[in-house]
Amino acid sequence: MAEIAYNVAGKVLEQLGSRTFQEISSAWGVKSDLTKLEGTVKTIKAVLLDAEEKQASDHRLSIWLGELKDVLKDAENVLDEFQYGVLQKEVMKRYWSTSKKVRYFFSCSNPLVFRFEMAHKIKDIRGRVDDIAVDKDKFNLAQAFEDRKITMHGRDMTQSFVHPSDVIGRNDDREKIIHLLMEQDAGRNVSVIPIVGIGGLGKTTLAKLVYNDERVARHFQLRKWVCVSEDFDVKSLIIEIFKSPDGSINENLSIDQLQILLRELLKDKKFLLVLDDVWNDDHNKWIELEGLLLGGCKGSKIIVTTRKSSVATMGTVATYNLKGLSHEYCLSLFKKLAFKEGEENQYPNLLEIGEEIVEKCKGVPLAVRTLAGILYSKVDERKWKFVRDNEIWNLEQKQGDILPALKLSYNQLPFHLKQCFAYCSLFPKDYKFTSFLLVQFWMAHGLLQPLDNEKQQLEDIGDLYIKELLSRSLFQDASEDIFANYTFKMHDLVHDLAISITKGECSVVTKMSTLAAEVCHLSILESGQEVTTQLERLSKVQSIIFKTEQPMSILKSCISRFKYLRVLNLSNSSFEILPNSIGSLKHLSYLDLTKNGIIKQLPDSICKLYNLQTLLLDSCSNLERLPKGIRDIIRLRFLVVTTKHTCLSEKAVGCLDSLRFLMIARCENLKCLFEGMEGRLTCLRTLVVLECPRLTSLSLSIKHLTALETLAIMNCEELSLTEMEGEDNQDLKLSLQNLIIKGLPKLEVLPQWLQGFANTLQLLLIGECENFTALSKWLPRLKSLHTLMIVACPKLSSLPEGMEALTALRQLMILGCPHLSRK
Repeated sequence: MAEIAYNVAGKVLEQLGSRTFQEISSAWGVKSDLTKLEGTVKTIKAVLLDAEEKQASDHRLSIWLGELKDVLKDAENVLDEFQYGVLQKEVMKRYWSTSKKVRYFFSCSNPLVFRFEMAHKIKDIRGRVDDIAVDKDKFNLAQAFEDRKITMHGRDMTQSFVHPSDVIGRNDDREKIIHLLMEQDAGRNVSVIPIVGIGGLGKTTLAKLVYNDERVARHFQLRKWVCVSEDFDVKSLIIEIFKSPDGSINENLSIDQLQILLRELLKDKKFLLVLDDVWNDDHNKWIELEGLLLGGCKGSKIIVTTRKSSVATMGTVATYNLKGLSHEYCLSLFKKLAFKEGEENQYPNLLEIGEEIVEKCKGVPLAVRTLAGILYSKVDERKWKFVRDNEIWNLEQKQGDILPALKLSYNQLPFHLKQCFAYCSLFPKDYKFTSFLLVQFWMAHGLLQPLDNEKQQLEDIGDLYIKELLSRSLFQDASEDIFANYTFKMHDLVHDLAISITKGECSVVTKMSTLAAEVCHLSILESGQEVTTQLERLSKVQSIIFKTEQPMSILKSCISRFKYLRVLNLSNSSFEILPNSIGSLKHLSYLDLTKNGIIKQLPDSICKLYNLQTLLLDSCSNLERLPKGIRDIIRLRFLVVTTKHTCLSEKAVGCLDSLRFLMIARCENLKCLFEGMEGRLTCLRTLVVLECPRLTSLSLSIKHLTALETLAIMNCEELSLTEMEGEDNQDLKLSLQNLIIKGLPKLEVLPQWLQGFANTLQLLLIGECENFTALSKWLPRLKSLHTLMIVACPKLSSLPEGMEALTALRQLMILGCPHLSRK
């Protein structure tokens, strides 16, 4: 509770301290109230760190923190509404005609009425905060301030592929499982090998070791990996089999059609299928799945990892019970993760404490990793003893329970990371997070606060948060793409921890769930009257993620009822049009309509969402146009769009001066892009144009995109890039670091404008450009280039002279260029 109050207090203070609030508060006659409110919130925030330490042993303090959280959230809502008025005034100033301003002034929401209402709300909030501040004196709380500096750990990012050298103590287990895989089961085509063990023991890691072993890869003609978790729907499993590891399938096919395709896939092949994290022990479902897999050759195998021994009864061979690591192996793992390489012997006192910490982990690698992440590179003996002696170990535990170790790791997080981590409970188990979207989700809730005295983009701050949570093993299985976008997961026990922390704050809604009145964030898994009735009991909801198809009535009900929504996720929905009432959501910051294949248009009222920062319209293939007034969404930072437009001009997207990320994807009719945008999009950092087969013109003056760092143009068959404008001018302040060109058959040579980035370009990737013939002679002038990748360019015949001048080059990859020779 304290971390929520602390975070909201921080956001309130950030708003009150901004120049905008300082100027407007005087003009609107509320400066005195806002100044007093700011002082009181500062006083309260100063004692919240101490309150967190004491709340577990003082029930009255816990109640006070709950009341504080409620009033601070109300303050946040009022100040956001205040901010909305400021943004509306800015939009009026920029774009509205005189007649429209006159109509607005005489409407029911004219500015004089708004100012009066806001002044009344602010005075009321100030009084409530004052009352709360008086009560804090009952608890003798001491002042303490958080060190918000993030010190990044020096370890490499973990990858989804597990290298054997990174796993300690599982060689014998690997060899035994591989032996079982190689054995023939005389009476069966397909054998099932269950690996059973408590959570966090490393069942998935062991299965990955086996799956990626070269002997296994040679033995099986086909290998597939499916993460099952709590959903054992046979149709879903078949779809996931086809999608593993990088395949695709039409998910709208019937179960009969999918079965036919699966039999064809497996026909006459010896296959290995890994079903990871299985909970289902329904014998009938197992029989149904097994019947579909009989088409494989004799010797095919299924590995099942599970925490439930009842699932193991479905196996055809003896259960492989995975045991905890020995103390020696756990200690080796701990040393590797808690110390910088080669430094462990410099601190014998810490090693002695570390041995005792490892003893408390009871042979569970996840617990060892998590606690080592807390202590990495720390040499203060007091911090090590704090972990060893923490009273959380005295909680009643079941056998193999590692929740105390995970909770201890959570308790050691800085305040600004605690709520970011906890909000991840809103997503399902085994959810594959992407850093870009998670950062936008956090941003929508105001969880990303700039570091003191440092001017950083919020996106960069969010990236630091994710890396810190990865380094503490609270996120895992991370991989990075060429856009510096990470994908990762939460271990299911870590997910359980997040759920336990956010109980009463975040909830998953089913027909059978019981929602606390104070819940603020919802993930709705079912529909029906039972769900509607539950929603009617709530009032202050800020997040809604619809995970199943919902009728328009529920959407309209949510919009009318939950006026403080910050996040609305309608991905995979089937709304032909959104209700006009969506424009009333003044606080909305994140709107996701991804994969809504039938939506034809967005209501013009969406342009009233002045606070909207993230708009996701990917794969909205029937979207006829963007609303005419989209320029009014002046805070929009992240936009992904698929549309039936033939031309996206300055009026369509180029007017969005706050954009940091723009992806134009899968626009089948698009012929021209960025006409009339000279001098616009000056904040844009990442631009992706993807799968626009008719696009012939990218009328973009590259020299004006002074903030652009990553440019990716992929699978645009009619585009050559020569029409883009640029200059070979070293005096221009240009920022482009990454250029990805892929699937452009009309590209023959590199565009001349690329020379303008001689001092900034670090990565250049050219792939699947069938008519690309030569690298330009000026390529060696790219003095900052550290990665050059050329893939599947069959007509490339030579490299330019002077390649040795690329002194920053660290990675050179050339594949699929059969005619390449050095002149």
